Formats: sequence, C-alpha cells, structure tokens
Amino acid sequence: MTATSGSFHIGDKSIDLPVKHGTVGPDVVDIGKLFAQTGMFTYDPGFTSTASCESKITYIDGDAGVLLYRGYPIEQLAEHGDFLETCYLLLYGELPTAVQKADFDYRITRHTMVHEQMARFFQGFRRDAHPMAVMVASVGALSAFYHDSTNISDPKQRMIASTRMIAKIPTLAAMAYKYSIGQPFVFPKNDLDYTSNFLRMCFAVPCEDYKVNPVLSRALDRIFILHADHEQNASTSTVRLAGSSGANPFACVAAGIASLWGPAHGGANEAVLKMLAEIGTPERIPRYIAKAKDKNDPFRLMGFGHRIYKNYDPRAKIMQRTTREVLNELGATDDLLDVAIELERIALHDDYFIEKKLYPNIDFYSGITLKAIGLPIEMFTALFAVARTGADSALHRDCDSADR
Repeated sequence: MTATSGSFHIGDKSIDLPVKHGTVGPDVVDIGKLFAQTGMFTYDPGFTSTASCESKITYIDGDAGVLLYRGYPIEQLAEHGDFLETCYLLLYGELPTAVQKADFDYRITRHTMVHEQMARFFQGFRRDAHPMAVMVASVGALSAFYHDSTNISDPKQRMIASTRMIAKIPTLAAMAYKYSIGQPFVFPKNDLDYTSNFLRMCFAVPCEDYKVNPVLSRALDRIFILHADHEQNASTSTVRLAGSSGANPFACVAAGIASLWGPAHGGANEAVLKMLAEIGTPERIPRYIAKAKDKNDPFRLMGFGHRIYKNYDPRAKIMQRTTREVLNELGATDDLLDVAIELERIALHDDYFIEKKLYPNIDFYSGITLKAIGLPIEMFTALFAVARTGADSALHRDCDSADR
C-alpha cells in the first residue's frame, strides 16, 4: 500500500493527513492523528466509510457485484475448487499446489477428532439449547484442552490453532446437532472429504451405514466457500477486536461466533424461512408483496437486497444454481420451497423490486438449500460459523500484520 498526503480544511484549520492507495478499491485517508491535530473524532457507527485495518484477504465492490478472495473471483473458487482449498488460500495468500493441497487436507483431516472429555462437556447443556449457544461455549472451551496452541506470539502455535479450529469446529457443530435430537455422537472418518465428513457426522446413526450423497456434499461445500469471508463484517471485526487484546485464538473465534449469532448477521437465512412459513402458501404471496411495498407496514421481505451489494449478489447467482441442483436431486416437495420459488419468480419480474435492485440474496437461497438437505433452521447459523472459521483464523493469526 503506497501513501501520499492531502490537505483537509476543518473550520479555520488546515491539516495534512496521509492518503493511502491500495492495490484495488478506493483510496483511504489515514485519520490516526486527526484527534491530536484537531481535537475531533470521526463518527461512522456502521463502518460505512471506515477501514479498520490493512488487509489482502477479501475485496468487495458492491456496485459492480464483485467479491474476491485474495484476488480470485468467488465464482471461480466456488465452481472449480473446494472449501479446504479456499481455507488454504485465505490462510496463506495463494492457492495451493497439488502437493500443498494434499498436505493441507491431510493435516485438517487428522485433526477433526476432539478430546474425549468434550463429550461430557456437552452433557451440561439442556437438550433444547440453541446450537449456537453450544458452539460459543464449546469453541471457547477448546482453549482449556489445547494449551499448546494458545500463545499468539508464537507463529507456529497460531498456525496449529488455525488448523485445529478449521478441523474441529465442524465436529463440534455436528455434536451440537446430535445432542439436540438425542442421538449418539458420530466420530469423523479420515477417508472422507471435509464436507462429506460433516454430513455423515450429522446424519449417520450406529445401527446402519450412511452413504453421503455427492450432490448434497458439493452443495454444502459451495455454501461453505460462499460464506468463508465477507470483508469487514460484524463477526470478523469481533474476532479482530478480541485478537488485538492478545486473547487466545479459540476465545477470539468464540467471540466471533457470538456476534454471528445475531439475526442481522448469520441468522438472516433463519429469518427467510420464518418469513416463508408466515406466508404459508403461494396463493398468499401477492398479499405479502403488497405489504412489503407499503411503507407504513412493518413487514419486510427477508432475503432480498443487501446492505453492500447494489447489484446482484455474486454469491446468490451461484447459490441459485446450487439450490436447483439440490431440489432436482432430491425431487423435493415442500410447501415452503413452493412459496420460495414463486416468490423469487415474482420478485425478479416485479418493477418495484427491479427498480430498487432488491434481488434475492445468498440468504434467500442458502436457507432453502439447507432445509432441503435436512438440516433444521437452528443449525443454519452454526454452519455459517463453520464456513467463517478459515477466514477468521487467518485474520486472528495475522492480527498484528499488514499482510492480512
């Protein structure tokens, strides 16, 4: 990142502040010394015009509908790669060679088991506890079991912690699901890929064999890739803020998961399905479209439009196709799915939605897909936490570096 300077006038004062130029995206004004020179702060509570760090991880152009991980378009990564390859990219900055990919996959796979005492840890929760409550507690508890990777001043320990979290958080998420439905935990298998392993841990039972459907596995893997990072969002900012205090990696990611839990962030796809349930049947859609257009009506169509994207969310295009693949594979018939498909059709052809660029976003399609796969609504945000672990591990690992 190169820098120049610019003159800024505030009242009768003229001050010089550095202007930094990134490799891509808008220039930024370094206001680190603004208070010292003027006695004034800036006010930007939504981080709409503020960058809090230098980063090379993710770039978004909301107007153009562009999302890049380390310079690679999300469309290419989702179409031609897998989730662990994306994790490697986020952690190391470049896509792996075949040898590096095989080594990384091996290391992640051999860390998927959790300490056996974690099973007893789960027994302290009520069966009806929300999986995200269990995730916050169990991920934070990893620091009590893996003392050899909590020192963030040691680069080797930071990388070990990153590997462990990418590997173990899917296991903890599957355990949270199994515990909530009263079924025994299923151990991971080293001969399965990352996402197939997760599906098996969620849906297998000891009394019969479970065969992973490759279409469903590929769909969930894409969901993980599409949710892996999204620049300066709430959960990522939370991890970075916690990491700046020197807290251990497991505690920082647990804090990020807590932030992710909110309905305005990771819980958006839950809100979509609840909205579809409220609508009920396709015949009732026109009534709710009218409610959405009424400024005096508190009803809002969930899963349409995006705070950042003023064009079609590039992730939604991929997710739309993936949703079709899953529904075709399963021959799924579901009232909520019927409502979703008809609602999408109407919204994409309605002048009101077109004019306001209220396109279906990724949350609209991912909720439908996860429901079709068989995962309950309560698990949706836990899956988001699994997906976000790779980027948050990279962010925490380099929280004192400009090479993020």
